[in-house]
Amino acid sequence: MAITGGSDLNSVPAPQQVALESNYIDFTAASGNNWAQQYLPDLMEKEAEVFGPRTISGFLSQVGAEESMTSDQVVWSEQGRLHLSYKAAVTTNNATISGGATADGGLITIENDIDESAGFTAAKHGIRVNDTIIVAGAAGVRKCLVREVHATNATLGVEVYGFADLSLFTNGDKVTVLVYGSEFAKGKSYLNAAAADTDSRGANEPQFKSFTNKPIIMKDYYEVSGSDASRIGWVEVSTEMGQGGYLWYLKAESDTRARFNDYIEMAMLEAEKNVPGTDDIDNFLATAGDQHGTEGLFSAIETRGNVTSGVTGVNAATDLAEFDAILAEFDKQGAIEEYMMFVNRATSLAMDDMLASMNSYGAGGTSYGVFDNDEDMALNLGFSGFRRGSYDFYKSDFRYLNDKATRGGINEAAGSEAIRGVMIPAGVSTVYDQQMGKNMKRPFLHVRYRASQTDDRRMKTWTTGSVGAATSALDAMQLHFLTERCLVVQGANNFMLMK
Repeated sequence: MAITGGSDLNSVPAPQQVALESNYIDFTAASGNNWAQQYLPDLMEKEAEVFGPRTISGFLSQVGAEESMTSDQVVWSEQGRLHLSYKAAVTTNNATISGGATADGGLITIENDIDESAGFTAAKHGIRVNDTIIVAGAAGVRKCLVREVHATNATLGVEVYGFADLSLFTNGDKVTVLVYGSEFAKGKSYLNAAAADTDSRGANEPQFKSFTNKPIIMKDYYEVSGSDASRIGWVEVSTEMGQGGYLWYLKAESDTRARFNDYIEMAMLEAEKNVPGTDDIDNFLATAGDQHGTEGLFSAIETRGNVTSGVTGVNAATDLAEFDAILAEFDKQGAIEEYMMFVNRATSLAMDDMLASMNSYGAGGTSYGVFDNDEDMALNLGFSGFRRGSYDFYKSDFRYLNDKATRGGINEAAGSEAIRGVMIPAGVSTVYDQQMGKNMKRPFLHVRYRASQTDDRRMKTWTTGSVGAATSALDAMQLHFLTERCLVVQGANNFMLMK
């Protein structure tokens, strides 16, 4: 039997080195610049992290808590203000009280509450007969006794202490009205016997306003074929999860996981609720299924909280005055004395310059109350603390607002809509939980995720395919990620958005 050798054998040494395409590695892909290396290059096996720590997660873990929920929405109620204060107008500055009193007083018409809340019903104000009130406008101040409260509208008939009437004001003048007490004649009941068309002095009920938010479902996945999952690479990779090695899919899988975690955080910051019937998105959502959006932090503060354009670094004196204006706004809310601040680089430096101009970092001293007065703990988390007035602040640079690939890049194009930072109240608030049927203490800012004894959807990860423990005939490994959650912003009136 004859054996014939292959014609492509090259078993005889050549007198010189010859580079063949078939047995040398091309390290470049640029057309016209192809070159082959006969010897192993000086290969730097470690990948270079040229963008530093790439993830932004950690914001919510620092400022909030997480609680499970079992419903399609979370509902919470916030109690209104304790004291009665309203925006009003002087209807008639010299009028005879309809109850027959000869003394002229005046008529005042309630228009809104002191916060000028949307949906306020003026006729349902809480001012009652025999209340004593302060009426203040641009022309001055008068103190009055309420003699009648019309049953069908928002008009008050008043007598003026020390003056005949309200002629200090012009008819139509806008005024602010505050109830500061009451006064009754001897032997009188809660009924106003002198007035002819008033309600009795009924009891005021506490006012609650309910808010809702719905969780959204977020998903992502990574897929690698069985062959590529087994392939060894030249470059050693490291992952955010602490894994390392020469399997490239480990890096790709870790990037997908890290990106998904960042998506979770960004969604809780940036998400918007759909408002039915307002724009084109409603038409899409009407046909796309239960994709209703959710209220993120920025949207909640813009809708129900406070927005400032101050502290921009123009100069330290101006910034200090603008910062004090923020404190004055917080004073109006009156609930919180500790705040956590997450700001971009420019705002952080502006505040550093502002504080430096005061000749010490917080003229009133430094406090770390939210960190159990542990300075090391605050510094390890990247916070710097300072006191202004009666308020303690803990400032931290927020990578999300700086990174060009996240909000930092968006801010460059957003102009006046750029978001420079947020001020978030520390501690907890007391709210009425409608599911529990009682008052509960919860962080002002926290996350609700869907979970039950059957399924915990806070952060689900599972694997399908035939790689490893086979679950299907697919010659690949599929890694799946899912979460269902929403953000709860309680007491948004105590938050500040910096734009």
